[in-house]
Amino acid sequence: MADRSHLLIVDDDREIRTLLSQYLDKQGFRTTAVADAREMRRVLERSHVDLIVLDLMLPGEDGLSACRELRVRSQVPVIMLTARGEDVDRIVGLELGADDYLPKPFNPRELLGRIRAVLRRAAHAPRDPNPQTVRGFSFGGWRLDTTRRTLTGGEGEVPLSGAEYRLLAVLLAAGNRVLSRTQLAELLRGREADPFDRSIDVRVSRLRQILGDEARSPRIIKTVYGEGYVIGVSVETD
Repeated sequence: MADRSHLLIVDDDREIRTLLSQYLDKQGFRTTAVADAREMRRVLERSHVDLIVLDLMLPGEDGLSACRELRVRSQVPVIMLTARGEDVDRIVGLELGADDYLPKPFNPRELLGRIRAVLRRAAHAPRDPNPQTVRGFSFGGWRLDTTRRTLTGGEGEVPLSGAEYRLLAVLLAAGNRVLSRTQLAELLRGREADPFDRSIDVRVSRLRQILGDEARSPRIIKTVYGEGYVIGVSVETD
C-alpha cells in the first residue's frame, strides 16, 4: 500500500469522483476524492499526496484560485480538469502552476496516461523551491522572495507572471547546474517539450529585460550553447 501513489481527486460531481476513484484504484493507485477546495486542504494537511486532479469549476473557491494558493506552499503536481473551451482558462491554469490540463468530457484512459506522465516528470524534473525550506534568493543585486513570490531590486518590487517566477526560481535553485530547454519546458508546460518550441527562449529574454541583463552579453542568466541556461552570478539563500 505504501508504494502506491496517492491521488487526490477534487471535483464537485459525485459521479465523476466515484468513476475516477474506482478506475484509478484498479490501475494501482490509492485515491481520495473530495468535493471542494476546503476538503482538499484538509486532506493535504493530514496525509501525503503525490498528485491532484483538480476541477476548474468548483463551488465557492474555484480551481484556479485553489491552484494559485496551493502553489504558494506546495509543489505537488496538479492536473486541471475544465469543462470550458476557451484557451484562456487553459493558459491561466498553466501560468498558475498546473502541470497539465484535460478538457471535459474525457476518456479515463487519457487521464491515466497524463497522470503517469506527470508523475514520471515530477520524479526527475526540477521544481521551484519550497518556501518552507528556502525563503528567498539574493543574486546580482536582486532578491526573489519565495513566500510572496515577488522580485525586488534597486527600484522596488517588479511584477512577475507565474511562469516567469517559476522559471527564475528553478534556475536560482539549480545554482551553477545547467538546465536544458527540455527540462525547463516540461517544468513550465507540464507536457513533453516540442524541440521546435522557443517559448523558453522568449521567457528567458523577458527575464533578462526585467533584470537589466544585457542581451548580447548577459551576466545573470547565461546561455550555454547546445545545453541550456545557467545562473552566472553568486546566489545566496535564506
